[in-house]
Amino acid sequence: MIDEIDHETPVLIAGPTASGKSELALRIAEEKGGVIVNADALQVWSCWRILSARPSELDETRAPHMLYGHLPPGADYSVGHWLREVAPILHGPSRPIIVGGTGLYLTALTEGLAEIPETPPRIRAEADARIAREGHAALLAELDPQTAARIDRNNPARVQRAWEVLRATGIGLAEWQDRTPPPLLPLSRCLPIVIDADRDWLAERIDRRFLQMIDAGALAEVEAVLPIWDPLALWARAIGAPELVAHLRGELSLDQAIGRAQAASRQYAKRQRTWFRNRMKKWRRVSRP
Repeated sequence: MIDEIDHETPVLIAGPTASGKSELALRIAEEKGGVIVNADALQVWSCWRILSARPSELDETRAPHMLYGHLPPGADYSVGHWLREVAPILHGPSRPIIVGGTGLYLTALTEGLAEIPETPPRIRAEADARIAREGHAALLAELDPQTAARIDRNNPARVQRAWEVLRATGIGLAEWQDRTPPPLLPLSRCLPIVIDADRDWLAERIDRRFLQMIDAGALAEVEAVLPIWDPLALWARAIGAPELVAHLRGELSLDQAIGRAQAASRQYAKRQRTWFRNRMKKWRRVSRP
């Protein structure tokens, strides 16, 4: 497949966690040229090199990388911020190879994103408090029917975002999405690849990789952010971080924390695969193993 790729067409690579998408991007960059651009909502945070499986320092010497680890914990960030950062890269001197597991980023790039006003801090705080007190089901029950039917109802972050939009603007997220402007990078102008990983093969890789993260220093990485830990913050959603925080606070044994983090990673991969299957039907599929 790499032999078929030219030196100019932008390449998009989507795939579930641990599926090998970053290595594919690196091989394309080395053999065909280009700058590797992050499209993973967890890999933007400076505090999570190990736990988010960001490219290593060695990998970053093999090809140019952009939008990795460039945000401090606590920064405000969204798909809209990411699109604004990607826009100038699309017109830069190097062909972009955009890679990540955040399906919303990639579909917003190729299908467009509604220009929804920013959520006021007071409404974000109200939503955070209600999620902590009542769970996301309470917010889901207050959404307009069109939005409730369209979003991932099992994803608390998506439900909270939809509720905040409705609360702040009086207009449902679905209606905002229907006002979507043209995309920055239509599928017709790029090579879109999605890695279709076998479930059992992927589960084994996820479990093994998390053990490798522990060996590489993931506990120390989490311990470094304990003084500012906020389970509701965007940066704190790194898979495995809450479980390792619980271990460091004496609430779980290390084995228990690892087992729960591995299970959370597998569930995350399942949600990713569902998104890719439902929203990326026109993308070129590459099977693994």
